[in-house]
Amino acid sequence: MAVRRRPSTASAAGEPIKSDKQLLKASDALPLPLYLTNGLFFTLFFTVAYFLLTRWREKIRSSTPLHVVTLSELAALFSLFASVIYLLGFFGIDFVQSFVSPSSRAAHDPWKDDVVVQRKKSVNASALLSSTSAATTTATAIDDNSPALSTDDEEIITSVVVGTTPSYSLESTLGDCRRAAAIRREALQRTTGSSLVGLPLEGFDYEAILGQCCEMPVGYVQIPVGVAGPLLIDDEEYTVPMATTEGCLVASTNRGCKAIHMSGGAGSVVLKDGMTRAPVVRFSSAARAAELKFFVEDPLNFDSLAVVFNRSSRFAKLQRIQCSMAGKNLYMRFTCSTGDAMGMNMVSKGVQNVLDFLQIDFPDMDVIGISGNFCSDKKPAAVNWIEGRGKSVVCEAVIKEEVVRKVLKTNVAALVELNMLKNLTGSAMAGALGGFNAHASNIVAAIYIATGQDPAQNVESSHCITMMEAINDGKDLHVSVTMPSIEVGTVGGGTQLASQAACLNLLGVKGASRDSPGSNSRKLATIVAGSVLAGELSLMSAIAAGQLVNSHMKYNRSSKDVSKLAGPR
Repeated sequence: MAVRRRPSTASAAGEPIKSDKQLLKASDALPLPLYLTNGLFFTLFFTVAYFLLTRWREKIRSSTPLHVVTLSELAALFSLFASVIYLLGFFGIDFVQSFVSPSSRAAHDPWKDDVVVQRKKSVNASALLSSTSAATTTATAIDDNSPALSTDDEEIITSVVVGTTPSYSLESTLGDCRRAAAIRREALQRTTGSSLVGLPLEGFDYEAILGQCCEMPVGYVQIPVGVAGPLLIDDEEYTVPMATTEGCLVASTNRGCKAIHMSGGAGSVVLKDGMTRAPVVRFSSAARAAELKFFVEDPLNFDSLAVVFNRSSRFAKLQRIQCSMAGKNLYMRFTCSTGDAMGMNMVSKGVQNVLDFLQIDFPDMDVIGISGNFCSDKKPAAVNWIEGRGKSVVCEAVIKEEVVRKVLKTNVAALVELNMLKNLTGSAMAGALGGFNAHASNIVAAIYIATGQDPAQNVESSHCITMMEAINDGKDLHVSVTMPSIEVGTVGGGTQLASQAACLNLLGVKGASRDSPGSNSRKLATIVAGSVLAGELSLMSAIAAGQLVNSHMKYNRSSKDVSKLAGPR
């Protein structure tokens, strides 16, 4: 790998910066931050203008000659002239600055000039640059993903390093998301003294994540995507993409898919489809809070509330409102369908509409928060386990005795006993909440990352109870997974990124369904449940057959010397 040194600057050694771009600007008038200088001159302009107009009117009324001026009026005239010159100069009147410095007539980049101005204003710039320069000498290699930096970029990097240019503003200032990421990355390496070798920069569309997926990017993490399948569910075959760094996970899920396929496939049913949001409001008394509770839960009022709620989107359809009180605080759990979107933003807008509507009849209602955790989002909660959130799905299959023996390498009786003692009794002993399964979260997380879902919602989406029962005189195995809160969408968020959209396309659920809104997201939820079923089958069989340790030693251990793979620190 080619090794190059970062170019040093004169300021790093404490010497004055000499550059033909170092031009005198109107903003150099005072040694203050730019916003304070602007505010001062704006205030000065309007104040003295008002003063002079007032004095002029008084002189006219008293027949005093206008050319007779007092010392205060003379000072006001001077201040007015100075403020006008500053404001004209700051807002780009070239002929004003040409009187100050003839060289300013040359065309130049205002962004680069502003960087120079801010660098001159930084009191500790030289000391900070010297320390960062010394720190970065320990990391002499720059990763190959970072392109050679131009002189203009060096100016901006220096400004970020010394703190005069906020790192978060680079995209809006430069208008180039990839360049902003490269500059932020280099500034980060210089300030921390740590190399980002191994973290890719090139080959990613930074425009696609602006304002919706990630702020202040410096690169992206590579996660391998494997495929399991075909998964035969509801008479359709799917090849399931899984993004993971856990060896053996894809292979194990693939074995479960094979067992299901050889047994005739799995079936699924979506019991519920509704996203939730639960604001918390407070009243002066519990009695008053109860009045709103009774009003909201009254079936006669539901239609009017639904009309207000549904204005948020043509896909939003209010289904129910469930209330719970804690003293004088009221929690209202709104549930609505959201089409093919996961729907958190949609339901939040609808809730806000209803709160504004209720405020008319309940003006003493104090809205504490749009989310009161009775939803409950990204936290293990009994309300999701019992009532459901997102898609509630049950997936089942009958695995033939021969398949259990030849593919899963175990027997029906062993699987049934293990499921009872591990997934049911063992989880109960642990006080599990929705965790009556072997490793549902493994499969959910891998599919979520691959398809652009919110990985944090793996918390409640992995709520699952795995059931196994011997049927047909103990010869065959009936296995099912019940997952009450699978939160997925096929539009919005990370689903719009190229890689994640490709994985959704592989499953045939990319984007919104035109024929039946919501069907794509429901199909994705059934695929998640079917994949969990396959994963549960395979892992439980490995444990029953005593193969778990051996398989992980084979597929989840590396023989490489990782110390040689690590980049410079």
